[in-house]
Order: sequence, then structure tokens, then C-alpha cells
Amino acid sequence: MSRVGKYPVALPQGVTAEVKNHTVAVKGKLGAMNLDIPHEVEVKVEPGKVAVSRKHDTQRARVLWGTTRNNIKNMVQGVTEGFKKVLEIEGVGFKAQMQGKNLVLQIGFSHDVTFTPPEGITIKADKPTQLTISGFDRQKVGQVAAEIRGMKRPEPYKGKGIKYQGEQIRRKEGKKK
Repeated sequence: MSRVGKYPVALPQGVTAEVKNHTVAVKGKLGAMNLDIPHEVEVKVEPGKVAVSRKHDTQRARVLWGTTRNNIKNMVQGVTEGFKKVLEIEGVGFKAQMQGKNLVLQIGFSHDVTFTPPEGITIKADKPTQLTISGFDRQKVGQVAAEIRGMKRPEPYKGKGIKYQGEQIRRKEGKKK
């Protein structure tokens, strides 16, 4: 069993955290985030760190203990450094470009696909075949990256589609005569 919950989360310079009514609020230079705390877990803000403890020794409390601690750690990291995911587009004629805040994808359909990012997420088309998705909420960044990748998943025969940077596509052999 993991005991990651017993380690306190360090608060870097310029980051503040406070607990009110079973909610943790973390503020930093990139933004502010809130997290609802489960009733089985107790969160205390001490100078320079946030400590998470269990109220009871039930299985649910042990599970939520480590999860809550890591969620708070992700919030602190998000408001200080932020998170980013890089997507690569492969295929002849496949490309992406930004039109204002909207992302326009040409990925082999008869029409262009337009994607509007949610609040707090920024998308940059570094190259026509590379996208960088960034923001301070780890869950939102991953969700937006998954939604964009889901528009044209990489296929196993030629590898065409949208994939994460560094992702290995398992290739299949084509038909034989």
C-alpha cells in the first residue's frame, strides 16, 4: 500500500493555500484553484507546507488520503509552473492552425474541424504539424489533449492521425499478395 499521503506538500514562494468549509483554495502566479475535500480526510495548512491526514482508518479514508495529497500537489505545481502536452499530427495534408482563439484542424475530412478551448487552456500551433496545449489545471490539459487526439486517432497501418509526442504507435503489416 502506498503511503504517499504522509508526505506534506511544500508551498513555494508566492503560493498561498487556505482551507474553508471542506475546500482547499490554492493561489499562485498563474491562477487560483479549488478542491473539495472528502469528509474522511483532514487538511491543515502550516507555514510553508500543506499536511493531509486521515480522520479514520477505513479503506476509503486510506484511498482518499493519498489521492487528496496528490491533487493538492498538482494544484500547487499548476499555479506555479503549469502543465503542458504536445501533440504531433502525421499525414499528407494534415495540419493545424490557430484562428483567433479557435483551433482549426485539417485532418483528412471533407471539412475543417474547429475546436474552441475551454477557459484556462491555451493552445499554440508551433508548427503546422505540432500543437502545444498548456494550462494550470492538469485534468483540463489532459482532457483537451485527449479530445483533440480523439478527432483523428493514429491508425496502425500508416500511422496517420494525431498522437502524443513520444507515443509509439504499434504498426500492423498490410495485406500480402
